[in-house]
Amino acid sequence: MTEQDLKVTEHGRVLVLTMDRPQARNAMSMAMAHQIADALEMLDSRDDLSLGIITGANETFCAGMDLKGFSRGERPVVEGRGFAGIVKRPPVKPLIAAVEGYALAGGFEIVLSCDLVVASTAAKFGLPEVKRGLTAAAGGLMKLPQRIPYHLAMDLVLTGRMWPATEAADVHLVNRLAEPGQALTVALGLAEEIAANAPLALAASKQVMVRSVDWPLEDRFDRQEEFVNPIRESQDAKEGAQAFVEKRDPVWTGR
Repeated sequence: MTEQDLKVTEHGRVLVLTMDRPQARNAMSMAMAHQIADALEMLDSRDDLSLGIITGANETFCAGMDLKGFSRGERPVVEGRGFAGIVKRPPVKPLIAAVEGYALAGGFEIVLSCDLVVASTAAKFGLPEVKRGLTAAAGGLMKLPQRIPYHLAMDLVLTGRMWPATEAADVHLVNRLAEPGQALTVALGLAEEIAANAPLALAASKQVMVRSVDWPLEDRFDRQEEFVNPIRESQDAKEGAQAFVEKRDPVWTGR
């Protein structure tokens, strides 16, 4: 694999993944799906990284699956991780979507695989698969009704219409709105605010919030111990307490 459709950069404790296929409005290729999967594996494996951002170059996020590749029999799916190397198994650590332009079909499903969303006021979301004889099978049909009101989700799926980011912000699918061209800048500001906190605590907090939805009510406190007890015993927990006593900023090691 020689062509790099994904640009990966580091900003302190933040890993930024930039989809960059200008000839196809960043539509997902098999190569880029594997590159995203590899980048997310790196994000989760490194103690010096707290969270990630995924965005798109050339003033657009992602136009979904590359239909030219699909017509040749290519499906940009990574075993164990699903479409785009993310929708079936997102990273353990938090991930922010920074959206400019269009996030359509699989592109919107990538957004729905993220934990926070920053979008340009000019950005548009959509699940137009029904217009192409397909279904939003990369998580959109399952995740969208969990994020927004049921009837609105049904409207968007069955009509396949475009949905402005400003309207998405009204129902809190979008956490921050940005001026056009500034989504990544605003996302980096949000990421830096998050990265000031303990990385192990961030990842554990995300996992409990995501996983506990399906836990039986009577088991929830016991089951969260698997995730939160190691945090109490971590070096970072000791560092956080010591930094508070010494009235200084903590120095996190992710251990």
